[in-house]
Amino acid sequence: MKMLIGSGGDKLLNQLVTEFGDVEFIPEGSPEEKLAQIRDVDAYYGHPLSRQMFRVAERLRWIQHIGTGIDWIRDLPELVDSDVVLTNCRGPHANPMADHVFGMIISLAHRMWEMRDDQREHHWMTNKYDGTLVDLSGCTLGILGLGDIGIAIARRAQGFDMDVYAVDKHPRTDINCVDAVWGLDQLDRLLSLSDWFIIAAPFTSETEGLIDASRLAGLKRGAYVISISRGGIVDENALVQAMISGQISGVGLDVTAVEPLPDDSPLWDMDNVVISPHASALTPVMWRDREEIFKENLRRFLSGQPFLYICDKNAGF
Repeated sequence: MKMLIGSGGDKLLNQLVTEFGDVEFIPEGSPEEKLAQIRDVDAYYGHPLSRQMFRVAERLRWIQHIGTGIDWIRDLPELVDSDVVLTNCRGPHANPMADHVFGMIISLAHRMWEMRDDQREHHWMTNKYDGTLVDLSGCTLGILGLGDIGIAIARRAQGFDMDVYAVDKHPRTDINCVDAVWGLDQLDRLLSLSDWFIIAAPFTSETEGLIDASRLAGLKRGAYVISISRGGIVDENALVQAMISGQISGVGLDVTAVEPLPDDSPLWDMDNVVISPHASALTPVMWRDREEIFKENLRRFLSGQPFLYICDKNAGF
């Protein structure tokens, strides 16, 4: 059995060789070399394959995606239509991403970025902030997408005494960290209630452009928007206009429709916008736990047992 390893470096490769002695592991080479390497492997672990790579993969039976989101398969219809099993590393990203959301919330609510700028200038200006900070207790936090990330966010929101509501394609009734979970048909209701609106849904044909100008207009006036899962769900041009009009008081973005965010985007220079470079999940614990999921799935592949976290390639998550 041969497997192409496209991530993890020498440390992971050495661990795999030690733990799985019957498997031939091939470290991924240059783009040209990868086309030859993948031709006769049984499995692949790493970042998304290109369409060209998938087309020449004659023996491929299983892909273990290094991350969680699989929106990239929209450019790989051959994979969607094939019998190749796609698994992802669900779970380890949720806690650090939820922490990041609350880092953005606190930064926006207490103007922390401005305070850091004042610190660098050695400015002590209490009056500047007097009466301008936002109490989180009693606010309503709305979540689009109550998967692992959304649940982790909701749990943290409880600790801040916030009211928490969510919408999801498959609403569940067994989540005790939210006041209510509704179907997507109640999205407008959720927006009208939300002081803080968190986008934690996967990027699919259903969610692409879902939060457009009309939806932003339906938010409670003065609300804040945090986008943490994938860019392309919220219309960034509409977001800018909603900021200019005062409909939205602040924005936190860890993801954008085009990454890196283009230099000419007005979001870079707007007040009350906090931007991070799609880095919210990147802790050592996350990488360790993702590699453990991969190893467990490799054990299952070798022994013919069911995989963990099989993706629905048609649904896109």
